[in-house]
Amino acid sequence: MSAEGHPRGGAVGFPMVLPMRERAEVRMRSLERSLETVLPAAMREAGIDMWLILCQEDDLDPVYKTMIPLDTWCPILQALIFYDRGPEAGVEMINLSMTDTKELYGKPWPGRRHHSEQWAMLRGIVEERDPKRIGINVGSVQWAAGGLTHNLYVQLLEALPGKYVERLVSAEACATRWLASLTDMEVTTYEHVVDVAHALIAECYSRGSIVPGLTTVQDLEWRYWQMCVDRGVQAAFKPSFYPIRRSSAGQLYGGVDPVIRVGDLIRCDVGIDYLGLISDHQEWVYVLRPGETEAPEGIRRLMAEGNRLQDVFMSEFRRGLTGNQILRRILDRARSEGIPSPKVYSHSLGRLLHEPGPLIGLPWEQERNEGRGDVTLEDNYAFAMELSVEGPVPEWGGESLRFALEEDVVFTGGACRLVGGRQTGFYLV
Repeated sequence: MSAEGHPRGGAVGFPMVLPMRERAEVRMRSLERSLETVLPAAMREAGIDMWLILCQEDDLDPVYKTMIPLDTWCPILQALIFYDRGPEAGVEMINLSMTDTKELYGKPWPGRRHHSEQWAMLRGIVEERDPKRIGINVGSVQWAAGGLTHNLYVQLLEALPGKYVERLVSAEACATRWLASLTDMEVTTYEHVVDVAHALIAECYSRGSIVPGLTTVQDLEWRYWQMCVDRGVQAAFKPSFYPIRRSSAGQLYGGVDPVIRVGDLIRCDVGIDYLGLISDHQEWVYVLRPGETEAPEGIRRLMAEGNRLQDVFMSEFRRGLTGNQILRRILDRARSEGIPSPKVYSHSLGRLLHEPGPLIGLPWEQERNEGRGDVTLEDNYAFAMELSVEGPVPEWGGESLRFALEEDVVFTGGACRLVGGRQTGFYLV
């Protein structure tokens, strides 16, 4: 592999990032499909026949943000009302605000009047439909299921008749299903998102970005962030790059030396937010010493073991299992197959970075994670397949190295598969 070679092979070049108008169109089509297919299932599985999503302009509910078009503005009080009229009539969808949601929702309130009218109309809508269980976004496990603020909760209690206050329940199960479930269209779109994410990593792990002995890991972090801006995508979180070197090199340059040097390994932890979907990757570059054409064999062997663990990870997914059950299956099999010191700390991915689908381990908890680890797996859930192995590196005097990898996967059609491929060889500079 050449120093500029792409570890996955295939075409070289940066994928086309969609212009804003096309992004809005893609998001709109995806949202229409989600409202048509995911929403009714989410409400019925959660056992609620009405779902109220209330928030305010500068404090939007995480669920609400996934239910509106990209090209819209959300002034003052926001209220979405979903009422399940049954399988035949379907879910009635009402936007009780001034927000322009195109043709997605019925819009009975003309706006530009005192917000007290919204509360009065909300009361009337509830009374007319007489729902038996009214879901609101207060949760105990999922962070994103708790978007209803205290002040709006109090106002809701004041607006509703007492018998409907008694029918208020947590919509956490509904919010979880809605947020975690991707449509087939979004699964396809995810491939493009990850192609862009991988291309950014490849651009960062090149001679144009890394000059050994001069470039620092902080330079690389800022470069990645700037590349996201220049390419027209948003960094999903602060990019991080971690230098790893044998202890003798650390003693030579000092323990806090930020400069990238020959013989170094660099691991990134980066992701983008694009088309309403989030990527999350940890991949590696090796900085060649004079005369080297590839990374040391011991390090390459650890990557191969990490790839083996990835294969085990993907093969142990079954619909209906909890994150804790999947974790146990993966680790039991990995250990039985001799994978060295396996760890799994995988999280849900998609519309959000770390939830709300099943949590499959944490770095510090490899047995059972109460709450988030008890969430069950459903079709079209996406994950960051985050894991690691550990073993000695003979070329480093037998020093032990924990080798972490993170790639994006989706469980669809009863099987877990990669989104956009994975790293099986090192980037080299």
